[in-house]
Amino acid sequence: MSTTTVNQTDCPDVKVPVPLFFTIGVVSLAENLLVVVSVILNRNLHSPMFCFICSLAAFNTMASLTKTWENLMIVFANVGQLEKKGSSEMKLDDVMDSLLCMCFVGSISSFLAIAVDRYITIFHALRYHNIMTMRRTKAILGVIWITCGVLAVLMIAALPSSSGGKFGRQRWRGSSMRGALTLTILFGAFVVCWTPFFLHLILIMVCPMNPYCECYRSLFELHVVLMMSHAAIDPAIYAFRSAELRHTFRKMLLCSDCKQRS
Repeated sequence: MSTTTVNQTDCPDVKVPVPLFFTIGVVSLAENLLVVVSVILNRNLHSPMFCFICSLAAFNTMASLTKTWENLMIVFANVGQLEKKGSSEMKLDDVMDSLLCMCFVGSISSFLAIAVDRYITIFHALRYHNIMTMRRTKAILGVIWITCGVLAVLMIAALPSSSGGKFGRQRWRGSSMRGALTLTILFGAFVVCWTPFFLHLILIMVCPMNPYCECYRSLFELHVVLMMSHAAIDPAIYAFRSAELRHTFRKMLLCSDCKQRS
């Protein structure tokens, strides 16, 4: 490799096996759907924090569906069932890119909502239930989803082709700190998994013809795998950190109610 210039051929695209894409997509889809259904079915999880977690899982579900469907289209195109540059295919590709960006913005917004909820829980404990009501929670979620939906539409036009005494307060504070730690872990996983992909998008706009940028973009499929892995990592963090979610998962997966009825 020359010390002054780098040709695009010096950095060939790194390919990831298609089955790996599908495996990650299916696993992350199943995990996040499990989180969404658990929060919906378990009334004990009908609280602001779990509503925001459900929103994050829903965005992850959309991202998994979108990327899995896009990979399926690529497979069909490679076997000659779809035109790679047909007008309808290009429009659908733009829609999928917009949905991925929508999921990215929605995930960030959900993280911020969780962060604000944890902040109020820790520093405004006595007023928490007055500040973070379910009505306000629904309003916040409505703003997040409507805003993300509007952004997705705009992109498709813009794309180029507790009261228990001292013990109770201590237990509550321990729970709050665990929630803050969970948020930190979630945000760390988000940054690690999404940053390479986000940097890829920035480099496309900033230096589309620079050979050094092209070397980084040659790792695109690895960046996508890392991004898709995030959707599978989040539910594992929820289950590991939340006893209530673990209990709900076991009931759903083992169908304990069905066994009792039988």
